[in-house]
Amino acid sequence: MATVKDIANTTSMRSLERSFEILDILRRSRVPMRLTDISIESGIHLATTQRILSVMQHYGYVSQERYGYTVGVTSMINAFAFHMTNSLSQITLPVLQELAGASGFMSALSVRVDMARVMILRVEGNEPARYLLPLGELTPLHLGGARVLAAALTREDIKELTKDLPEFRLASGDIVTRPKFVKTLEAIRQQGYVYSVSERELGSASVAVPVVSREGEVVASLQVSGRAADLDESKAEWCVVELKRASTAISKRLP
Repeated sequence: MATVKDIANTTSMRSLERSFEILDILRRSRVPMRLTDISIESGIHLATTQRILSVMQHYGYVSQERYGYTVGVTSMINAFAFHMTNSLSQITLPVLQELAGASGFMSALSVRVDMARVMILRVEGNEPARYLLPLGELTPLHLGGARVLAAALTREDIKELTKDLPEFRLASGDIVTRPKFVKTLEAIRQQGYVYSVSERELGSASVAVPVVSREGEVVASLQVSGRAADLDESKAEWCVVELKRASTAISKRLP
């Protein structure tokens, strides 16, 4: 029979889960959300939603503006704390700086979160990039350098990734079917890198390689990006060598 303490613990855990659910809804929204909309989308009673938002607002996780609620400044504070304490981030920053300086291209570190890619570090190159992925934004695994992370997925995960993706169009206009995409991932695994041109943005190019842990698990991707006219196949070959060297250096330093 459940005790009063067990019931209290269960209630507290459910409240915590609801707080994260609401925070996730606000994170995915591109505009401030009204209280009623948050309540409807979360499926949480209006009064309960109001209480949760009040607590989260007190701790800075939520901000209330004229037109509704948004993610609060604490998320930015946490992002700074992440970079100050995360070993992968700290190890990689000087490596990215060297890559950007030597190549002239923007250099970046990304990790996989579920079925998406998140760029967590970026160092600008000599020229402004034609297209910049926002730091911290979830982006698809099936485009550009993110495919080096997709290539590390299990067969079951690849099926999950592609089940709602029968085909997709690149910025170049080319159509990629599911079988062609899966075949591309096999090639990426074998060669250990991916070279992309005009996939997310017309006229942009990138080269990416995996970063592997001591246990042999792909934990991140290392990438350089620039204009396709500058990052041609000849330059890409040079970048592959430098990226793989940089990836090996990072892997050796990982705890």
